[in-house]
Amino acid sequence: MITAFVLIQTDSARIPECAEEISELEGISEVYSVTGDCDLIAIARVQRHEDLADTIANRLSKVDGVIGTTTQIAFRAYSQHDLDAAFSLGFDS
Repeated sequence: MITAFVLIQTDSARIPECAEEISELEGISEVYSVTGDCDLIAIARVQRHEDLADTIANRLSKVDGVIGTTTQIAFRAYSQHDLDAAFSLGFDS
């Protein structure tokens, strides 16, 4: 599974509409409105790099109101859950 974080600049008058439309795209699992240099961050989860290109370049970028995107592809995920499992000895707490 390939996970990518897509930072999205939108027309400020269409932020909620863009978020809704983007959240309905195949390959997009979540969309957040955020503060900072971008208006939205979408999390894309796809099987192949080609699917990522299709999701972002062919669909997300064409949503009315999307001005630009920057994509960050994740190499590895770290979470407290993952760390607890890695150090578990199999004993119940």
